[in-house]
Amino acid sequence: MIKRKILVVEDERLIARDIVMQLRILGYEPLGPIDTGEQAIEMAGVLRPDLVLMDVHLGNAMDGIEAAQAIRTQFEVPTVFLSAFSGEANSVRAELAKPVGYLAKPFEDYELREVIEAAFKLG
Repeated sequence: MIKRKILVVEDERLIARDIVMQLRILGYEPLGPIDTGEQAIEMAGVLRPDLVLMDVHLGNAMDGIEAAQAIRTQFEVPTVFLSAFSGEANSVRAELAKPVGYLAKPFEDYELREVIEAAFKLG
């Protein structure tokens, strides 16, 4: 059975490490983690993931929304946004990237699996 490849873009190391571990346990092939939007775009082109788990707030010039838009446009890879924050301004901007799902941090393993599986059906 071929494992689905998921690129993890998260700038907080502990959270990124936990997501990678959860993905392995759930039977996916995690790629990364990557911690910048620019690097995410580059690696999406090189690694050709099936899905990107993208933190909305990255600690550099390019945020996750901009990176997700570029990845969708250039490589047609679907994105699930991860965020600990909610806000109408980000929600409106996030919709421009046409995400296939959202996941609020912190989340449980079953929530991660449900969002990923739904994303694969939609993506």
